[in-house]
Amino acid sequence: MMISDRHQKILEALKNDPNVTVRELAKMLCVSEPTVRRDFTELHRKGIITKIYGGAILNSGSADIEIPFLLRENEKSSTKSIMGAKASELISDGMVIMLDGSTSAYHIVPYLSRFKDLIVITSGAKTAVALAEANIRTFCTGGQMLIHSYSYVGEQAEDFVKNINADILFFSCRGLSDDGKMTDIAIEEANLRKAMFNSCKKKILLCDSSKFGKTCFYNMGSIKDIDGIITEGELPLYIAQMIEKKK
Repeated sequence: MMISDRHQKILEALKNDPNVTVRELAKMLCVSEPTVRRDFTELHRKGIITKIYGGAILNSGSADIEIPFLLRENEKSSTKSIMGAKASELISDGMVIMLDGSTSAYHIVPYLSRFKDLIVITSGAKTAVALAEANIRTFCTGGQMLIHSYSYVGEQAEDFVKNINADILFFSCRGLSDDGKMTDIAIEEANLRKAMFNSCKKKILLCDSSKFGKTCFYNMGSIKDIDGIITEGELPLYIAQMIEKKK
């Protein structure tokens, strides 16, 4: 396992269980305890964690660290598959579909092969490959690729989507605040989604329940700007009421 991957797994473990110990991490990662302590020292030096006796704690703001796509792809995969199946119910033959580079949008791809004559535009490199492997006509936005998310961003990507007329957009965010703001930590990805909003007749947010009530530092828009939300279960009442008011 590469050091960067190990660091990300350590951060995820600390996020899920602040009391996890050096010994538990060493066992989980199949490395020695001195290796984990060295990782702690490096993460402490970067200001991401604070070392304590027998373990470490995440510093304020570190919960919003960008996690690599390969880790997020497997995180809540069953939840994302449920949302992917629900999303496919809004799709019909011949549609032009836009997908952002999120892992939530990526999980829609397995449900698309039953449709005919689809055209899919995506900013996700891994999503584009999965679509091509499913023999779906695919266009990729191009642009600068973000290493952690395998997503294309930037002026080239935004210019591309501005010239598209799509029927529906499926996208995600990092947090949906109590007052209905869609928020994120990746400014460039958020700005590309804003450009996508203007190129699609219908905009659908993919948002698992862990994101409800969470606010990240960058606003991407409001649920008043979109047409629906897909989650794995029931929508919180206050979110459902906001959507109903929009109608």
